[in-house]
Amino acid sequence: MSETDRWLVDYGESHSDIGNPLVFWISVPLLVLGTVGLLWSLPIPHEFADISPVLNWGSAFLMAAVVYYFIISMSLAIGMLPFIFGVAALQIWLANSAYSPYMASSGLLAASIIGLYLGNLPDGGIRAVFRDIQLMMIAPVWILSNIYRRFGIPY
Repeated sequence: MSETDRWLVDYGESHSDIGNPLVFWISVPLLVLGTVGLLWSLPIPHEFADISPVLNWGSAFLMAAVVYYFIISMSLAIGMLPFIFGVAALQIWLANSAYSPYMASSGLLAASIIGLYLGNLPDGGIRAVFRDIQLMMIAPVWILSNIYRRFGIPY
């Protein structure tokens, strides 16, 4: 069994009895958006700004996630690129908008935690939510692997 399969099977087994899959599938991307947004709004060293105006803790986190995705599976990593670019684009838009990125990201994070809790009620409630937060960047890949499996795309 490959490392990818091990991660996905482990995550899938801990989510075998999701109470409301739709709420769960919406809450996982919101968790990523909220967390990346909070990281995006943290102060950065001047050296980051000298390299690129978009280099910050949130974009560094996304870059590390992409590298990890390419390590575990090339096809899943390619499939995750639109999601990652979408998260980055939303964060760039939010940083340049009139809205407070910190407040918007906090709201997204709170909504995702409530959604994960409701989606995980039969599967362990708050313990399952903490597991989802711990494996936050595996959850979108797990969702994508389910879509790949449904369409017969190998990963």
